[in-house]
Amino acid sequence: MSDIKHAKVAIIGSGPAGYTAAIYTARADLEPILFEGLQPGGQLTTTNEVENFPGFENGVMGPEMMEVFKRQAMRFGTQVVSAQVDKVDFSTRPFKLWSNGEAYTADSVIVSTGASARYLGLESEQAFMGMGVSACATCDGPFYRNRDVIVVGGGDSAMEEADHLTKFANKVYIVHRRDEFRASKIMQKRTLENPKIDVIWNAVPVEVLGDNTGMTGARLKNTVTGEENELKAEGFFLGIGHTPNTEIFKGQLELDAKGYIVVEPGTSKTNIPGVFACGDVQDPHYRQAITAAGSGCMSALDAEHYLAGLND
Repeated sequence: MSDIKHAKVAIIGSGPAGYTAAIYTARADLEPILFEGLQPGGQLTTTNEVENFPGFENGVMGPEMMEVFKRQAMRFGTQVVSAQVDKVDFSTRPFKLWSNGEAYTADSVIVSTGASARYLGLESEQAFMGMGVSACATCDGPFYRNRDVIVVGGGDSAMEEADHLTKFANKVYIVHRRDEFRASKIMQKRTLENPKIDVIWNAVPVEVLGDNTGMTGARLKNTVTGEENELKAEGFFLGIGHTPNTEIFKGQLELDAKGYIVVEPGTSKTNIPGVFACGDVQDPHYRQAITAAGSGCMSALDAEHYLAGLND
């Protein structure tokens, strides 16, 4: 564990947002301490190739890109702790954080704990992660040009994923466990009228099929008859939403109805002065590496201005 017990800036979480916040605060001589969390690098560590982040003209593997971010943050003096923060107290200053039983204090805190995509919980689903299975059509859709893909879900998230995938895929199958969608009427209409989309009602995936080259299809079970059949496809997209990682902040930071941290529009400021939020933990809409990195920069600049004010 780190021997630092107090920091000017404590960053909770890594990924594009957390590492960018670390780079900026470290270069401002704020000597940040960053707690990587249980998944250092965030959701990008489950992404094979990233082609849409500026600066990587030939694409880059998600884990590799996050390692580059981390090394850059450490180059400027960021203290990285390979553990998660499991408790915080923002009621008094300096703020208090606990990780692996050790207590830390900080003059300011940047929260970048991200959001976790919801999965079905299938063992085969995890086995083909990055080899056909994805939770981000915007990120991975271009890899499936002229291929057949599956989208699981029945809400707006699934409709948006399916609609985006029709720009690339040959055919998009929406698999939904009921006989009607719960998505908004306008999203349903757009989906049902799209000639590239076929809906498979009353069905749930029970297994993702494939080999060492990637997925080849899915086994579906009819929720009414119990009958099972196989559907050939090379892509399997989850459209069942995300869960922001904000459990330890409940009762301290203002959260919206879905659990995302509420920030002052145009800033990273939370309802508690000195505590800032960036990345997917406060962004239910874009959820891209580049927007997360941008908000990480914002949070660092906001924290720097806040700390400067304390010293005035």
